[in-house]
Amino acid sequence: MALSVDGKRWFLLNASPDLRAQIEAFPPLQPDPAPLRNSPIAAVLLTNADLDHVLGLFLLREGGPLQVVAPLEVCVALSSGLRLTKVLDSFCGVTWHQPPFYPSPLLLPDGAHSGLSYRAIPLPGNLPRFVGARILGVDGHSIAYEITDDRTGAMLLAAPDVAALTSELRESIARADAILFDGTFWRGPELESVRSGARTAGEMGHLPISEGSLDALREAPARHKIFLHINNTNPILAAASEERAQVEKAAIAVGRDGMEFEL
Repeated sequence: MALSVDGKRWFLLNASPDLRAQIEAFPPLQPDPAPLRNSPIAAVLLTNADLDHVLGLFLLREGGPLQVVAPLEVCVALSSGLRLTKVLDSFCGVTWHQPPFYPSPLLLPDGAHSGLSYRAIPLPGNLPRFVGARILGVDGHSIAYEITDDRTGAMLLAAPDVAALTSELRESIARADAILFDGTFWRGPELESVRSGARTAGEMGHLPISEGSLDALREAPARHKIFLHINNTNPILAAASEERAQVEKAAIAVGRDGMEFEL
């Protein structure tokens, strides 16, 4: 997921393994006189340490110094479990920033204001399996982001990993103009249909669509409501499925590659 305000730089929301293909699909930016290998990516905002949200950071090692926003627990998990900081410091270098929990300017690498403000919403969650043990004595490692356009006041809620609908998250859903929400699974034991003994959605830190998020987003006034981070077992991916019909009846879109909208 990418956000652009000035047409020259992107802010990434997570960095998945298919990041290269995503970048190639981004709308063209205005010409930038910077060196050829300079990256148009201003910063990466991580919601947690899951592999499908962070492996793309390794692909950015050949550009300029990376600016990464992430909770301290996520930084420690990636540094200890994947040696991410050591790898990136051997190439481009990385600067870690902790996200604010109150509205604050989202800055460009040179310290200039991007025109966006943001804040993090803490969410319950589990550390990824590659960590192997609790870090810093905490269990949670997941956040959502509110990102606001300072010019228009429009607010985007990005919440791709939601284990539970907390009161603060519900309040954000009620205020948002656009919502990108965890649509990983339709029901809790979904993976058992393809692998015996597989973990449930709840054990993996995902609230199933049918167990709360569909109802929550149905009532939300946002102009854009989109499920994303959808597992290939989720029946909403089938255009003719009953589950897909329920989602569309609730005025919620199923995310797809190349989807764009403006606020």
